Formats: sequence, structure tokens, C-alpha cells
Amino acid sequence: MKHKILLGYLIASCCSAVSLNAQVFPYQDTSLPISQRVDDLVSRMTLEEKISQMMFNAPSIDRLGIPAYNWWNECLHGVARCKEKVTVFPQPIGIAASFNPEEWQKAAGMIADEGRAVYNAAVKRGNTSERYTGLTFWTPNINIFRDPRWGRGHETYGEDPHLTAEMGIAMVKGLQGNDPDHLKVSACAKHFAVHSGPEPLRHSFNATVSDHDLYDTYLPAFYRLVTEAKVSGIMCAYNRFDGQPCCGSNKLLRKILLHDWGFKGYVTSDCWSISDFIYGHKTHADSISAASDAVLHGTDLECGNIYNSLDQAVKSGFITEDQIDISLKKLFKIRFRLGMFDPADKNPYAHISENVLESDAHRQQTLKMAHQSMVLLKNDKSLLPLSRKYKKIVLTGPNANNETTQLGNYNGFPTENTTLLEALQKEKGIEVVYDQLTDFTRMLQETDTDKLLEKYKDADLIIYAGGISPLLEGEQGDAGNGKEEGFYEGDRTSIALPKVQTEVMKKLKELGKPLIFVCMSGSAMAFNWEAENAQAIIQAWYGGQAAGTALADILFGRYNPSGKLPLTFYRSDNDLPDFNDYSMTNRTYRYFKGDVLYPFGYGLSYTSFKYKKLEIPAQIQTGDSVRVQVTVSNTGKRAGEEVVQIYLSHKEIAPEAPNCQLVAFKKVKLDAGETQTISFMLAPRSLAYVEDAGGVTEPDGTVTFYAGNVCPSAPQRFTSQVLSKKVQLTGNPRYFMY
Repeated sequence: MKHKILLGYLIASCCSAVSLNAQVFPYQDTSLPISQRVDDLVSRMTLEEKISQMMFNAPSIDRLGIPAYNWWNECLHGVARCKEKVTVFPQPIGIAASFNPEEWQKAAGMIADEGRAVYNAAVKRGNTSERYTGLTFWTPNINIFRDPRWGRGHETYGEDPHLTAEMGIAMVKGLQGNDPDHLKVSACAKHFAVHSGPEPLRHSFNATVSDHDLYDTYLPAFYRLVTEAKVSGIMCAYNRFDGQPCCGSNKLLRKILLHDWGFKGYVTSDCWSISDFIYGHKTHADSISAASDAVLHGTDLECGNIYNSLDQAVKSGFITEDQIDISLKKLFKIRFRLGMFDPADKNPYAHISENVLESDAHRQQTLKMAHQSMVLLKNDKSLLPLSRKYKKIVLTGPNANNETTQLGNYNGFPTENTTLLEALQKEKGIEVVYDQLTDFTRMLQETDTDKLLEKYKDADLIIYAGGISPLLEGEQGDAGNGKEEGFYEGDRTSIALPKVQTEVMKKLKELGKPLIFVCMSGSAMAFNWEAENAQAIIQAWYGGQAAGTALADILFGRYNPSGKLPLTFYRSDNDLPDFNDYSMTNRTYRYFKGDVLYPFGYGLSYTSFKYKKLEIPAQIQTGDSVRVQVTVSNTGKRAGEEVVQIYLSHKEIAPEAPNCQLVAFKKVKLDAGETQTISFMLAPRSLAYVEDAGGVTEPDGTVTFYAGNVCPSAPQRFTSQVLSKKVQLTGNPRYFMY
């Protein structure tokens, strides 16, 4: 009898549960607009619950079916820091050197697939509170690499606003996908907006710039990612801007981002940057004023814990619950767009499985991007590609067999990570003699170079794989924490290649053998001796898991190099202004007036290209789009890829304008002997410049168009394949909203 009573109770309980579960609240109804669902969910939350959801490690709210969620995730060039093995693409500075946003967008879509797979696996485990499992990725970094000493510059797409915007847009579109209702993953452009070192001072530093530099250099990429790519997140920076912390800035957040640009996504703080309001910048007396001020200025999510004080801030009248709701609704809109409150059959990305991790297609794409990222800077007497007469190769240097270097920073970990040594050892008919000889800044203790010279005397060729490492240049706390000469807390104090590496190469040069210098770095290096004395130089950046394979393919001619420099390689530290000065005067190809080691946009090929017949109307009516065409021929004996670059100069109209500015580019493949006419359609805004006061204007007057394979502000020895044509802009000046 007791068993029957118990069974009846269990049946009644189950029926009751089914009845309760059958009730669908508006926020659970997938047929309703997301905004209506979000409004309903937020209306059911207590103030304490609301505040808990405004920090990166948001706890679950079981009574409302809200799962725990950790917003903090990274995918700078592949899903980062997770437990799973994933595909690692080249560091973004190398991706920028590809000048190929189409291929980068494909790669970004693959990264998003892997991110979804990791998240879906976490959902199955019932653990979405763990860091680096979520769908909100805090990338891309689209700060301008204004100074090569900034340690985090290799996370960016270089020094040019247009190239940065094009590569950043490709990344965002690839990550977020093209479903009208759902995000594959959420991208987040950082660090808004005037942020590029110095790393040791970032928690207290105040950056100041003119309105011209702000709108001409520091904002364009962010503007385009917000208005064109519809990026769903923005991360504000650690430092102050014009005296206010960036995460509490009237001008950057309230005026520009939210009012002028109408940004509808969410804003997150950089991690523990709200704490800097109190302890670093000392602009706020306590956590109550810091938290409320950040939210009121538009910082919706905190990576940190100061927002715990928002409860007291509401009680004290610093902020209202309605103002809390504004931020909270933005955050839940992202989570709803990611499908976190939808059944799996309503979410197009819910079924992506771990089978996509390191798939063949993904590994092939990372090799393709590694190929295209590497820049051939010198090739005397066509030493490269190597013939098979080079039977015995000496391979030396700190990056010849360094898995850590080529993975960059903010990285994941692949199953297979091929170094140059490993790749060369796979070459048939080649004997490889490997000795590291040095680390980055000093000789190894056991090295006796005189004995090694005797050992190497019958070698046919020497390859020195040097440069630096993401353990030396990078984010404060992650890199440069030792006392290595030339580095300080993530930043570089000198752009020179460390002396010990040059000294070793000078010694090896005494053998009279051909010397190839492979430089792995995330920033511009000054290697003047090598530029004069090495027979060949390859800038390999931090090339990802396929770096070694890509280098071997280039060395032996299986791939014809096509990368172009996304930043200026200066000759000396003396060429650089004060690092702490954010003025663009004499910085980057756009404003630098001196000689350079290698210019922006430069890179050699194993074939040759000829530019001719730049076609553009002699007069252009302001407000009209214009077609620019140039004919390019492959005059060499092998197929190759060329980056056709279009620049514009307003110097005859406006002294404050850049020397020239990149306005369009296209990567094209030409067979030996093939000729193509490459066409670009430029919108009126592309013909504009930024006035001293910050206005964006298409003027009337004479402008100069350039087409070629390098920036036209480069020294003449580089610009033989740059064509120019003066054009008259006629009509009333046109002004553009920013």
C-alpha cells in the first residue's frame, strides 16, 4: 500500500513539474523580437541579480533559467587559452602583411566554428562559468601601431588606418557570421580608442592628441567596424584620454561611440580597469563613485569586481535602477543573439561539434595564411629559391626551433606545431646541422664560435633564424619581466636587433658562405648590418603552427612570397619621437620624413611585376564615386601574387594632411607573362581628408593619386613601380559625419 501511495506521489510530482515547465514566459518565446524578450527577462530580476550579471563571471539565476556565464574569452588568431587543441593562425601583424582580407575572413569563420565547438562542449558538460569557454571573444585589437616600441603592437594590423579597418572588418564578419538573427560568436573591438603604450604606465597614463590625429589616425578603424561590420562589442582602454579614464570618457564613449556613431552593442572594461579609476588614475574617491560613473558613461560590463558597489550606489543616489537596466539589456541582447535562451533547433550554430577542431580545412588555411604573411625583404642575386646544390645547411639562432615564439600571444595550442628545424629536416637530400648558438640577447654558455666555424667550414649555406619573442614584447605582466637589454615590462626600449645576434652573424659571415637571415618578430626591427650583408632576408613574424612549413616552402620555391610590410621599418631609435607623445608628427609612412630601412607596403617576389597605364579622370566632381584602374603585368618566369596599392595625397591642398594615405588595395595572382587591369571604385569619403579641427572633408583642389607596389612616401630606391597622376576635384567641398 505504501508503495502505491509513493508511486502516486511521484506521478503527481512529475505532472506538476511538467505543468510548471509548460508555462512559457515572454522571454522564452522565440517567436517574439529579441528586444521584447530581453525587456521581459530584465523586468523579472531583482537589483542584486541585475548587478551580478554586469560582471564578467556572471552567476546563474536558477529561478529564471539563466545559466552561469563567463564573458572573458580570447581568439586573437585562433581560439585562445582553452583546454582543447585548436588551430593557431599567424599573429595579426603577420595576417596584416598578407593584405588579404578575403582569406582572413575565411580563417575567422573557422576560428568561430572552433569557438562554438568549445562552447557547445562546455554546455554539454554543464559548465559555462569557466573562463575561455564562452562565445564573447574580446578581439580584434585594432589600435594603431604608431610606435614600434609598443609591446602589444603585434596584436594589431599595423600602422595604417585603412589596412587596419579592412582586416578588422574581415575578422568581425568572419567571427559573427551572416545569420540575420544569431551571432556565431560575438566580436569585440579594442581598446577604445587612443591606446598604444607605454605598457608600464597604462594604469595611470593620460594620452592627449589633437582632434586632427584623433579623427585621422586613432578613430577610423573603430568607426568602420561599428558602422560597417556591426561589431557587437567594444572594449574601452586602461589609460586616460584628455584627463578622463577611457572607460568613463565623455568624449570617447558618450559623445563619439554612443551619440555620434549610434553604437548598439555592449561596452566592456578592460580587466580591472575600473579599479584604476581609484588606484591608478586617482580620479575617483571610492568604488561607489567609480562604478556608477563607468556605467553612466556607457561601460556596461566590468571585467573586475568594482561593480559589486552598484547596489550601494543605487541606494546612495549615484545611479538609478533604470540606468542599470540600460546596460543590462545590452548585455542580455548579446546573450540572446548568441542563442543562449533558445532551444537547439532554433540556433543554427548549436550543433557545431568538436570534429571541427584542427580539421584538415583549418590546417590548410593556417598554412595558406602563413605563406601569405611572410615578407621577402632581400634576395641578392636571386639566391632564393634555393637550388638543390645546397646539400649541407647550417641552421642557427634562437628561433630556429622555438615553438613558443611562433605561436605569438593570446594563443591556443595545436597538436602539431612545426618549427623551421623540423621542416628542414623533412627535406630530402639536405643535411641540416643545427646549433642554437645564442638566445635572444646573449651567447649560450657552451658556445665556442671558433670551434663551430671549423665545424661549419664544409657547409654550403647558413640560415640564422633570429629576431625576438612574444615573451619579450607583449602585454605588461605577460612579457618582458626580466632585465633583458632592449626590453622593459613588455615594451621595447630599442628597435635594434639584439647585438649578440648581429655579432654571431658577423662571425658566421667569415666562412664566406651565403647567409640567410630569418627574422621572427612582431614589430619593426632595425637590422642595418644584416640588410647590407645577408644575401637574403625574410620577415616571418610569429607565423603560427605552420610557420616552419611555410618558411621551408618559401626557401625552396614551393611558394612564391607575396607578403608586404604593414608597418615602417626604421633605421634607428633616433628616427623615433618620444614614445609617450601620441602626436603623429614624424610617425609611420603617413607622416615620417626621413630615410627608412624598409617602407610600408614593401615586399619582394620571385617574379617581377610591371605597372603601367594609371587611368583616372582628370577632373572629379566632389560627391561622385570614381573608378581607378591600373594595368599590372607579371614580367617574370613564374606565377606570383602581387598587392596592388592605391594611395592619395592632399598635400597640395592641406599641409596637415598625411604625405599620402592608403585608400584601396587588392591581392591578385598573375601567371608568368599575364597582364591584368585592376579596377577600384572609390567612394567620395575615400577622397576626403581630416582637417585640423577634426572635420572629414572632400575638398576642391588638386590631389595626387598613386598606384604601385609600395607607399609613395618611400625613398626613391623603392618606388620604381609607383605611378602617379594629378587630379582636380571640382565643386563645393563636402563634409562627412564621423
